[in-house]
Amino acid sequence: MSSRRELWLSLVALLAITGLYLGVSVRLGVPEARGLFGHSLGILGFTLMIATETLYSIRKRATRRVPGRMSDWLQFHIFTGIVGPYMVFLHSAWAYRGLAGLVLLMTAVVVASGFVGRYIYTAVPRTADGLVVEAEAIERALRQAEADLRGLQVDEAVVGGQALGAGASLVLGRGLEDLRDRWQEWSTSRRLDRETREQASRTAMAQRRLRDLRRQLASLATARRMLAVWHTVHIPLGTALFVAAFAHAGAALYYATLLR
Repeated sequence: MSSRRELWLSLVALLAITGLYLGVSVRLGVPEARGLFGHSLGILGFTLMIATETLYSIRKRATRRVPGRMSDWLQFHIFTGIVGPYMVFLHSAWAYRGLAGLVLLMTAVVVASGFVGRYIYTAVPRTADGLVVEAEAIERALRQAEADLRGLQVDEAVVGGQALGAGASLVLGRGLEDLRDRWQEWSTSRRLDRETREQASRTAMAQRRLRDLRRQLASLATARRMLAVWHTVHIPLGTALFVAAFAHAGAALYYATLLR
């Protein structure tokens, strides 16, 4: 899953919700958790969090054909996993006491864990249906990428590539490496004329593709092990969060509604 569409959509949603929250705050003051607006934020946010916890898991275990690709369901899972907790944070009205405070803390931990999981997940190459691309398929794509780079008349030493790291550093350090490489590409291209810059851009894209494939091949087993370990931590955290959240919702309903 190389697309970051769900992150951009989440950002747009967060900005819209923040704008609405600020508008209400300016007009009526900071919304209380038990007020109409605050309650609405909490209910909708918690509903999205339930969707995050359940729908993607159901889709993964579905034995019948379900509409939509696994990658689309995962993007929806990430979107609701960002927007829902944010609405719950706003619902709190910046009060972090008692069980509500514990729920907010656990929510922050689970969301942070989700970002880590997404980062590890994207290190494992997959098809659009969520199936892991095995080493043989990566090797075939790697040979094609090497041929494409030679077709651009790139020096053979460049096609051969640089030595890669090992283990978890290949998975966790790839973001910084990509930023460094893109900065170097931009620094080099800005000094070139337009025609040469276009050729350099095509070459850089081919080199980036080749580097990504080599890294995927070298880190495939490690990334899968890391993802398995992450699951053993993230799933219990999510379960504990929802136990606490349901307890908080039940207590709020009892004390704020039924005892009135």
